[in-house]
Amino acid sequence: MAEESPTKYAAPGCVPTDDWPQVYAKWRASKIGVLTDRLERDLILELLGDVAGLDVLDVGCGDGELAVTLWERRSRVSAIDASEAMIGAARARAQARRADIDFEIARAEQLPFPTARFDLVVAVTALCFLGDATGVFREMARVLRPGGRLVIGELGKWSTWAAARRIRGWSGSQLWREARFRTAGELRALAEQAGLTVELLRGAIFYPRHIALARLMAPADARIGRWTTKGAAFVALSATRAE
Repeated sequence: MAEESPTKYAAPGCVPTDDWPQVYAKWRASKIGVLTDRLERDLILELLGDVAGLDVLDVGCGDGELAVTLWERRSRVSAIDASEAMIGAARARAQARRADIDFEIARAEQLPFPTARFDLVVAVTALCFLGDATGVFREMARVLRPGGRLVIGELGKWSTWAAARRIRGWSGSQLWREARFRTAGELRALAEQAGLTVELLRGAIFYPRHIALARLMAPADARIGRWTTKGAAFVALSATRAE
């Protein structure tokens, strides 16, 4: 979630560039990036639970880090991203780890899969750069089997990180000018409009973008996130499609 890190999807008019995978990797390697990425990843994996034997779709897979992790946890993984550069990086990562994953260049608004194809759909920081979030939720719900689950991780609306990004957008950043940050309530409403039943809402990253404060506050981050999503830079949701 770096201030100008590459995203799973570009904002309208924001064309992905070939160097996004490198910028994304640089963010993950930074001191605050390592800490922040770990907390977000741990929360998503906790909500996903045991994925062994499941058919999983990763929407907006980026450079494939989560997709490969899910494959290593013995799930059958398909993954899409709108960026050709990101899909190329994801395929290279999977090949290096000998992971058998089906990667496709596609957009979340039109998932290239039949109805009721997956047991589990996951999307991390993809919705904030898409115009039609309602349609995307409906598409993700459509490809879920009855009883299947959707896990979403998104950039929170009310946090110091979101405030800094808004300022960057007002200052001319094309990436953040078009971004849409959402509250837990807004994510819940989108899921329910798509016919899903929300089971859990959690928050993460309650510290500002400052490494000393991040290190001080990180040990309590998960405990705070179980209590509230207010002030969270990252909000996660788990929802189920009715049987």
